Amino acid sequence: MKLLPTLSLICALNMVSTGSAAQETTIIAPPSEVMALYDIATVPSAVRIQNDIQTLVDFGTRHTLSEAKSDTRGIGAARRWIFAEFEKISDDCGGCLEVIYVSETIEGKRRIPEPVEVVSVLAIQRGSLDPNRYVMMSGDIDSRVTDPLDGTSDSPGANDNASGMAGVLEAARVLSKQKYAGSIIYAGLSGEEQGLFGGEIVAAHALEQGWQIKGVLNNDMISNITGIDGVTDNSTVRVFSEGTRDNETKAEARERRFRGGEVDSPSRNLARYVKTMADQYMTNLDVMMVYRLDRFARGGHHRPFNAVGIPGVRIMEVHEHYDRQHQDLRTENGITYGDTMDGVSAAYAAKLTALNALTMAGMAGAPPFPTEVEAGGAVQASATLKWGEIDAETAGNLMGYRVHWRRTTEPEWTHSRFVGKVSEYTFTNMVVDNYYFGVSAVAKDGSETPVVFPGAAGRF
Repeated sequence: MKLLPTLSLICALNMVSTGSAAQETTIIAPPSEVMALYDIATVPSAVRIQNDIQTLVDFGTRHTLSEAKSDTRGIGAARRWIFAEFEKISDDCGGCLEVIYVSETIEGKRRIPEPVEVVSVLAIQRGSLDPNRYVMMSGDIDSRVTDPLDGTSDSPGANDNASGMAGVLEAARVLSKQKYAGSIIYAGLSGEEQGLFGGEIVAAHALEQGWQIKGVLNNDMISNITGIDGVTDNSTVRVFSEGTRDNETKAEARERRFRGGEVDSPSRNLARYVKTMADQYMTNLDVMMVYRLDRFARGGHHRPFNAVGIPGVRIMEVHEHYDRQHQDLRTENGITYGDTMDGVSAAYAAKLTALNALTMAGMAGAPPFPTEVEAGGAVQASATLKWGEIDAETAGNLMGYRVHWRRTTEPEWTHSRFVGKVSEYTFTNMVVDNYYFGVSAVAKDGSETPVVFPGAAGRF
């Protein structure tokens, strides 16, 4: 969270990492705002997003089990069109995107009984300083009707989830015009409605390649503004995030029990970062952080990434309309069912696309994330926060570090202070029992990482 300082120079008492006596140093603070992010927050085009949603709808169905060879109908035509769109975007930026398919054949599953190739489309924008560090925005290619095995009926999937896929394409158009220290992945994932298989396949591919994905922004239904509850809201967005890491070990869970971190997984601090970016750089958009992995008893495509330790959140509308989700196209008792274009607000989708774009720009523009973060200070008057050294080659844009703290019952970080290029900071006369602490890395232009919570519980 970007709180203080507003002065260009501040004085602070810092403890050096060797534990020697405190010495007074003059610290030059980074900019408190990244002015380029204000522009990114307004650039996404509702017109282009509307056109992309319509194009995806016009494929008739994008069901995972649908036609794969046709050029005009089915999942195959849809993914090839997405691939071609990414290549056009890459041509416009001088070849700045590497566009690839990531696939695997799935069979013997409840919703994929016979062999089917589940194919996702990725466009990778390599970073200039730290290319193996990634942030990803994803949308789903596939759609479905009432019967999850029906791969032939018309299944327009306008909101669920042509809207998310259109948002990914638009974010790529916007951000590919800039260069960043870290890398960005724009992903169209397949097989979501059949069991989150696309995300599972891509997450496994990322681990095999050694990609350091620091955040997945899963966009699933970002264009509907009127819910089945009768509420119309075009200025609020939900961000779902898990509280504890899905893949923590028994030993790590025991450590968390005694040191805290139940609501400070990397995914949760990624969600806080999304909210901070919206509060700072956007107008007329409130972020509702939901402290759940996903909607009650439901799932989304960030979950396979969480399962292998990759931070991820779900970004979506606030008021869902269930008559427009997973429904055969029909009218019964005066009620129209089906996920069609008349339920789309392209302006709202553009707004949520902007939220994704500036979040990715902020993370990709930041230095490497703090590592080996640990807190100490038991039975002492002061708390100490320590973190590891960063490789100089990938941290050429590092300005220094910001420490954060909040009372244990606060849902968001409430206080912060820039402390410079150090690897340890002592909070004088602050008892460690009463607060949670964290640290973020700040670039010379003010770009900043999410807050990293100490220990395994918060490790990105």
